[in-house]
Amino acid sequence: MPKPTLKEKIRYYFENTMSSGPAGVIKWLAIVSLVIVLLLGLIILLFGIKESGDAEHPLGFFEGAWQSLMATLDSGTMGGDPADAWPFRIVRFIATLVGIFVISILIGSISSGIDEKIDELKKGKSKVLESNHTLILGWSEKVFSIIVELIEANTNQKNPSIVILADRDKVEMDDEIRDKIDDFKNTKIICRSGSPLESSAIAVVNPNEARSIIVLANDEANADTYVIKSVLALTNGRNRKKDPYHIVAEIKDIKNMEAAELVGNDETVFVLSSNLISKITAQTCRQSGLSVVYSELLQFDGDEIYFQEEKSLAGKTYKDALKAYDTSSIIGVFTAEDEVMINPPMDTLINAGDQVIAISEDDDTVVVSGKTSWNIQEDLFCRIDHDNVKTEHTLILGWNNRGINIIEELDNYVASGSEVLILADGEIDIEETLTDLKSNVKHQRITYMKGNIIDRSTLDSLKVENFDHIILLSYTENMDVQESDAITLICLLHLRAISEKVNKDLSIVSEMLDIRNRELGVVAKADDFIVGDNLISLMLSQLSENKDLKKVYDILFEADGSEIYLKPVSRYVKTGEEMDFYTVLESAAQLNETAIGYRINAESSNSEEHFGVKLNPKKSDKISFSPDDFIIVLAED
Repeated sequence: MPKPTLKEKIRYYFENTMSSGPAGVIKWLAIVSLVIVLLLGLIILLFGIKESGDAEHPLGFFEGAWQSLMATLDSGTMGGDPADAWPFRIVRFIATLVGIFVISILIGSISSGIDEKIDELKKGKSKVLESNHTLILGWSEKVFSIIVELIEANTNQKNPSIVILADRDKVEMDDEIRDKIDDFKNTKIICRSGSPLESSAIAVVNPNEARSIIVLANDEANADTYVIKSVLALTNGRNRKKDPYHIVAEIKDIKNMEAAELVGNDETVFVLSSNLISKITAQTCRQSGLSVVYSELLQFDGDEIYFQEEKSLAGKTYKDALKAYDTSSIIGVFTAEDEVMINPPMDTLINAGDQVIAISEDDDTVVVSGKTSWNIQEDLFCRIDHDNVKTEHTLILGWNNRGINIIEELDNYVASGSEVLILADGEIDIEETLTDLKSNVKHQRITYMKGNIIDRSTLDSLKVENFDHIILLSYTENMDVQESDAITLICLLHLRAISEKVNKDLSIVSEMLDIRNRELGVVAKADDFIVGDNLISLMLSQLSENKDLKKVYDILFEADGSEIYLKPVSRYVKTGEEMDFYTVLESAAQLNETAIGYRINAESSNSEEHFGVKLNPKKSDKISFSPDDFIIVLAED
């Protein structure tokens, strides 16, 4: 190849410097300006140009260059040029023309450079310098509920912050968060654009100094793959810290759980979201008000679950611990060996180093009362038992993948001979799925009908008032979230209208995809909701503060072991008699159950009173129950 010419070399150098941005433009402007100023100074020297016709000596090279430079930078300096020095004026005029073009280009380049820098800052690429922050990797509708909960949890913290890394535009994330969250209180929200799958992008948000890390599953079909890859980028990152991370991650499909745990390196707590929602739905449909209890436990606003060591309880029994607190409800023991025991036998000894597991308003309210005697009115104990295991008829309206897990979970509770009827859109092909499901369940007979769940005549023909439980599932496949929730709400309105017509309360559990539609459901007089994404958000937020809570949730949401039940008050105490909650607590303890609250049936439609649910009541306060009220307990069945 022939060697490049000088012209080609200069052009190549010029193009490279110009492509470097405003700095390159400014560089060439400076060179051009310097050359022209020196050239004009040389002309003044060669032609002996004077500043004035009366001047004795012509200007020198440096003075001529200086005067040209001044005219280049400020055209106003020409106004004072003497009228008898036209050669000098011509030189200055040339310098001024050059200056007009140079300054214009310079201002434009600087302005463009500033705009580019602002755009670069808006993209959120700079390294985060926060420490002890909560880091969220990924983006979904759950992020807003998580932020709200973390803001509430941070109210007693000093300069708390939440950092979000997602493969989205930073400005869009900031705007959407401000649009959906009104009050950040004392928490600072920082968004950064970048892929949570790449270690280099994660390094920008300072994961090594984060207090906890939440990894969200997106709305893609293979969302679990992204979660696992993000966790792997954290745990196997080149510049990761030596101490273990505190990671909480969401997994949607149980088939991916084994792979997820392999990359988690015992640093990650995984929440199987679809399975959890199915369990809560199955439990709640059989006990009106149970979803309110779960929401109360999972929210930071109100009472939550805390672990607390109380040295004065060492050597005492679990039953002693139940009565030791007036404003906190003990539900179990977290041993020094990291074992969680929920509602253990009443004679279980609490050893040194063990912690009580308590429901309380805050961690600093888990304080022993100091009482040594209690006014327990044993004459008010009552033992009218009710048969909980019976054949049940359940109606499922609508369908999604969680329906399979819900039916399987229900099979753990109902008696043989129970029935499940499914009514769903005929466009959804679930017959093959139901064939496999029928072989797995032992106690239920499954029937499937094709039909429109918002058609009133179809619902009337089913005689929905004859079913023990109604589960209203959202359509999630090939349908917009708002459209799906609209169908759910219309169906819910029809069910409530039928309830009023036949003058019978229906046991309905509704699933909502968007938490903002919950208020519309309350207007429709629905008493129970399962807002899937919201419940998962609440749990992820709680686990980000204390990952040991996962062991508690695993027990509470499983069919085996102790769970939360709402049982008739007549099983424990007499109705119409005033008493304090210590009496209820003792009565339940004699049945090896832990009482943690009650539900007043008269307030079951009052959303402002949490549908009558009172969790962790002050034990010394007096209360009188009616026959339709319930005691909330932890029990094995």
